[in-house]
Amino acid sequence: MGDPRRDPAAEPTPAERYLRERTEGLPGAGRPLSERARLAQRSVESYLTGANNPPRWMERVREIDRALARERRLLEAERRALRARNARDAEGFARAWRAFAEQRGRSREYRELNELIRAHNEWYPVERNLPVNPRTGEWVTAGGRSFLRPLVGAEWVLREFPADGGRPGRSGGGG
Repeated sequence: MGDPRRDPAAEPTPAERYLRERTEGLPGAGRPLSERARLAQRSVESYLTGANNPPRWMERVREIDRALARERRLLEAERRALRARNARDAEGFARAWRAFAEQRGRSREYRELNELIRAHNEWYPVERNLPVNPRTGEWVTAGGRSFLRPLVGAEWVLREFPADGGRPGRSGGGG
């Protein structure tokens, strides 16, 4: 771990102590690497192409899709509950639903999901190695479908589940 010219009986360096503390108790710590692990290429290119595991863009898209599906289920349940409480008052339902959408749009969950979506929108074309149109400087999309995901917030909630009582919509977002 340290400098081979150093006396092995000497006190460990701060870096060695830090690494020892951080790896203590981890499975495989202190044992030799497997043949596969030794031969695996560790580079930016292998990370971007997902040579050793699913590429990050794929994991991120999966995380976003799961979070959006979970959020749609939560919104559907909340909408049903509000509709039941305001069964005879369409205006009251619309007001309550807009207030809920505003509150939900400012939530920590939406801020975290938007961070993930921003990372996707910024890095997906690089990680997928999408070509650039030389005339426009824009990324060329696969099948003409945008890879950009819309950010979530009150507007997204009201677009997905309108306050006027209309049928829930499904705003897209490619992957």
